[in-house]
Amino acid sequence: MNPIQQINRVFLLACAPFLGVLIWLLFVNTSITLPSLSLPSIGVPFSFHQEAIVLDSKLIKANMDAGQTKSIIEKYFELYEKSTAEVNGMLQNAVAQAAKPGLIYDARITAKLGSPVQQASSGNIDLKLFTLSESNYKGYALKVNLKSDKAIKLVLGNDKMGSSETTLSAVQRYGAVAGVNAGGFADDSKGKRYPLDTTVMNGKYLNGFFPSRNDTIFIGLNKDRKLIGGKFNSQAELDKLNPWMGSTFVPTLLKNGSKTAIPYQWQSSPARAARTVMANYKNDQLLFIVTDGYDESGNSGATLAELQDKLQQLGIVDAYNLDGGGSSTLIMNGSVINRPSDGKLRPLATHFLFFK
Repeated sequence: MNPIQQINRVFLLACAPFLGVLIWLLFVNTSITLPSLSLPSIGVPFSFHQEAIVLDSKLIKANMDAGQTKSIIEKYFELYEKSTAEVNGMLQNAVAQAAKPGLIYDARITAKLGSPVQQASSGNIDLKLFTLSESNYKGYALKVNLKSDKAIKLVLGNDKMGSSETTLSAVQRYGAVAGVNAGGFADDSKGKRYPLDTTVMNGKYLNGFFPSRNDTIFIGLNKDRKLIGGKFNSQAELDKLNPWMGSTFVPTLLKNGSKTAIPYQWQSSPARAARTVMANYKNDQLLFIVTDGYDESGNSGATLAELQDKLQQLGIVDAYNLDGGGSSTLIMNGSVINRPSDGKLRPLATHFLFFK
């Protein structure tokens, strides 16, 4: 036997047991039980499938809850909008109802004046200009509804004590929509023109307080834009009314709707003249009346008694006479409305201006 055959025999004998076992396994049906493999415990069982189911359930519930919440919010929002609309409607109706008496009263006093020939309106002011055609005189009435503190201003001529200018000049210089002459004046030896007695601008006394004398009266507005006027013997007496602006002249014509006694001098000297009157209604609207006079002779224009009658007829509460004669001036929308008795406009110390 050669060496190669010997080697093959050795390998054959070595592999024989394994081949036998393999052949046996092929023909014998047997089962092999493997040892169980156990994972170490971590305290809580973990299942991806169960967790997914739980999360999905929670998401479905959250979505349903969100939809229900949205529906509730939408219903509440609709209810809120409806309630707000109803409340606004009730408020507007209440405002309209509350305004009706005022509108009726305003329509009534306006009807007594006739139809306006000019008017101007803004958030600050309402102005209506009317003509007066009485048997003995002609004139104009300016009804003024002041809506804010910016609507009216008392100004000095050229904004200087001792200076003077026409009402038209003051209106143009300030850019006002209208203007009326204000209080009286006194001239000194040097030709300077000063406001007569007590004059108040922006709540301040320009040249001090002067007690009423020779029937003089203070005429102006308080800090609430309400007409004040009359005789005052002390500054403390006037201060109680909180004066904001005003000037001095004479006399009082109506008080609380009743005529007051006209001083004899003012009944006859002059008997008739161009006049300027500042008055108010019970709703605090103002009325300025400016009448025409053709000269200073006392034969043309209105008497103060005639104006008292007219003021009562118009439903006026309080009325005061401002400077008249050649001083009487009414400006509206850049034009001179009245006929100045001097034949031209007179330079004055003070003016009431109105602003849109």
